[in-house]
Amino acid sequence: MSVAKFMALQKVVQPDWYQSMADGETWQINASRKRVRKSVDRTLAHLDECLLLHQKSQELDRVSMFGVVEGGDILEERVRSARETAKRPVAGFCLDGFQSGAMDPTLRIQLISAVTKELPEDKPRLLQGVGRPDEVLECVEAGVDLFEGFFPFQATERGCALCFSFNVSPDPERAGGTQTDLDEEQHTAGETQPNGDLNCDDQTQMTCFEMNLRDKRYQDDFRPLVEGCGCYCCKNHQRAYVHHLLVTNELLAGVLLMIHNTSHYQSFFHSLREALAGDKLDLLKKRVLGGSCQLADGINVDNSKRNDRD
Repeated sequence: MSVAKFMALQKVVQPDWYQSMADGETWQINASRKRVRKSVDRTLAHLDECLLLHQKSQELDRVSMFGVVEGGDILEERVRSARETAKRPVAGFCLDGFQSGAMDPTLRIQLISAVTKELPEDKPRLLQGVGRPDEVLECVEAGVDLFEGFFPFQATERGCALCFSFNVSPDPERAGGTQTDLDEEQHTAGETQPNGDLNCDDQTQMTCFEMNLRDKRYQDDFRPLVEGCGCYCCKNHQRAYVHHLLVTNELLAGVLLMIHNTSHYQSFFHSLREALAGDKLDLLKKRVLGGSCQLADGINVDNSKRNDRD
C-alpha cells in the first residue's frame, strides 16, 4: 500500500474523516527501540505525504485528517511522535498501539497522559482498541476524548447484555426521594449485576459489566434485560425470551442484544459527558465500578483495590 494508493481510496470514499497512513506494528513486547524509532519516523513521513496530497485534492476539501501517534511502549518516542504530529495541520489525533491487552495497564495510562500533554486541547484525541467501561474512565482522566464503539458488539457476540450502572443524575420523577430511596434504587440495579469475570488479557471472555443470558438462571426470568432501560428490546421483551432465542440459535437474539447493548453503551457515554460537565466523574466511577463484580462461580472480587490508582 503506497501513500498515493491510500489517498486515492480516500478520494473515492470521501469519509467525514480519516487517519493518515502509519507504521503501527510496534506494540509487541519484542519490538526493539530501533524498530520503534523507525516506526515513528515512517509514520511522520507518511503523514507529510498524505497532507500534501490532501491539500491538493478538491474531493477531500471538506474531509478532516487525523494524525497518528506511535511510539510503542517507549516514553521518549511517544512524546516525540506526539510533539511532531501536533506541529502538522491535522484535525485531530489517533493514539495507536494502546489496545486492551497490548501492554501493562499502568504503563498505558502513563504513556497516554504523557502524550496528551503534548497535544493541543482544542483538537480531539481518539484512542483505538479500548472500549471496556473501566478502561474508558481511566483513559478519559488521562486526556482522551474519543473511543471506538466495538464493545457492545463484543458483548453481543458472547450472548451477553450490558447491565452496569452509570446514572449520575437523579430520576426527575423521584427528585424528592430520600437517601433511602436512592439506596434502594442502587440495590435494585445491583440485582442485574453480571456473572462474568474482569479478564484484562483475554478480550473474548465476558466481563463484569455484562450478564450471560445463555445461563439457565434466566429461562424463567420475565424482567427486562435492565430495569428502566428505554431501548426497544427492554420495552418489548424479557430476559427469558432472549435466553430462549440464544439457546435455540435464533438470529433475532443477536439483533435484540445489539439494540440493547448499543443503547446502553451510548447512554453510558451520555452520562460520562454529563459527569465531566458537572464535575461528577468520581461519582460516575463509583456507579460504574461499584463495590464488586460478581463472577460466574458466585465469588465476589473487590474492585476497590484494583482501582486504588483512580
